[in-house]
Amino acid sequence: MRSSNGLPVLLTTVAAMACASQRGPVDSAMPLAPGDHVFSLRHDGRSRDFLAHVPPAAATGTATPLLLAFHGGGGEARGFRSYANLDAVADREGFIVVYPEGTGPLRNRLLTWNAGGCCGWAMQHGIDDVGFAIALIDDVAALTPIDRRRVYATGHSNGAMMAYRLAAERGDRIAAIAPVAGAMSLDTFSLSRPVSVLHIHSVDDPRALYGGGTGPPFPLTNSRVMHRPVRESLDRWIEADQCVKDPETVETRHGTVGETDEFHTATLQVWRPCAGGAEVAHWKLTGAGHGWPGGPAGLPQSIVGPETRVIDAATEVWAFVSRFSIR
Repeated sequence: MRSSNGLPVLLTTVAAMACASQRGPVDSAMPLAPGDHVFSLRHDGRSRDFLAHVPPAAATGTATPLLLAFHGGGGEARGFRSYANLDAVADREGFIVVYPEGTGPLRNRLLTWNAGGCCGWAMQHGIDDVGFAIALIDDVAALTPIDRRRVYATGHSNGAMMAYRLAAERGDRIAAIAPVAGAMSLDTFSLSRPVSVLHIHSVDDPRALYGGGTGPPFPLTNSRVMHRPVRESLDRWIEADQCVKDPETVETRHGTVGETDEFHTATLQVWRPCAGGAEVAHWKLTGAGHGWPGGPAGLPQSIVGPETRVIDAATEVWAFVSRFSIR
């Protein structure tokens, strides 16, 4: 069987009209077969799709950690999956990674997330993406055993903003997040519990401007986004998590001599201790563009800036979030 977007389905697709919130979580679910799956659920009057990659370790039936991975604005799940390299890390470390689809005027194309103050069609139409993400978690739990104490989120650009909103509004369900190249876009938030954050961003990002301000138009459009300064977002989260005010610099990495990222750097800053054992951390890159570190940019350098392998975002995302759980 194949889904509507042409991807292979290794297991019978969940009935398209079935809503996770109606079906409810089933913690005794049989484990999904390792590999790639495509599912749909109905939420808020819409059929929403998501891809799931299940590692070999999940076949044992042990409750498995879950990572939600939100694609960037104008992208879609399959494209994000192709460059993020999260599947390989999931197979190595033993967690399920799920790639939800945003919404837009076209199915499976030019999709965005309603991250609060951004972006595009999803924000303009008030899409309940937080509710969708929670329904998706329950849906996955009905399909295969997951460790509900170890549910995490990451995302790229607009997807990073979505990860922030999900943690800010539903910290009772999300143990930690690792947004990449997208600052939080919420005007206000109040945490229900401390949530750990790793933010990855380049000071030379030409689209999601590190210091804040209006970014350039999206390709082939006149649409522009106002970005908040990265440090402003971090400071608000540091305050919400009740962390120490000054960070410690843990390490600095440099690009590979003779490679295109030779003069790129990545410095890891960490704010700790925080309330409830949480942490706030920041990989601050120089020289890199807007792309996902460690993977191909997917768009011309004239649009997103230089690629970098000074760090591998997929590895750093999991190394950070996997240390935390909901107590």
